[in-house]
Amino acid sequence: MFTGIVQSTATIKQIDDLPGLRRLTVQVATGYLQQLQRGASIAINGVCLTATDFDINAGWVCFDVIAETLAKTNLGMLQQGSRVNLERSLRFGDELGGHIVSGHIQGTAELVAREQDAQNCYLQLKVDPSLLPYIQPKGFIAVEGCSLTVGEVTAEGFNLYLIPETLAITTLGDKVVGDKLNIELDQQTVTLIRTVERLLAERFASATL
Repeated sequence: MFTGIVQSTATIKQIDDLPGLRRLTVQVATGYLQQLQRGASIAINGVCLTATDFDINAGWVCFDVIAETLAKTNLGMLQQGSRVNLERSLRFGDELGGHIVSGHIQGTAELVAREQDAQNCYLQLKVDPSLLPYIQPKGFIAVEGCSLTVGEVTAEGFNLYLIPETLAITTLGDKVVGDKLNIELDQQTVTLIRTVERLLAERFASATL
């Protein structure tokens, strides 16, 4: 479980393509891996991955990414030298500064427009139509592992408005038109909408008997 508050950015040090999976070795900031244990969960661009090997002193950690994850996320597009967002799993007593994020990506969104000035950055994203019912204006959404507030919802996607701090501490400032960004819907919103839809369908079915 995560909060969507990105703690650090890191660099892809090495990529090894093995039968049925891709192994990512990530170079992280000094001290970030303190008290890490093998098998711990770390979100990479919002994707919950398991640490399979690491060196605290050298500052690197390895993750094995299976084909299903590569197909549903943008991790298969990473290259050596790519920057990624990192968040270690939530611990008891930690401040919940964003919203509850599972690290289970529903799909990717395409960045179709970007405007930026000294104070603000506007992003327009296009998503699969199946995700649109669960994206609500002013609702939560996780993009590349960042807990964000939805701006306007459009016919094809949604808009984001980012402050300079978000651009400075995450990789969202690096994104250009055409990039694919990992999306995780707010699970509470998904559950609420699906429950209402189910109840309405049951009521309609009873009324037509």
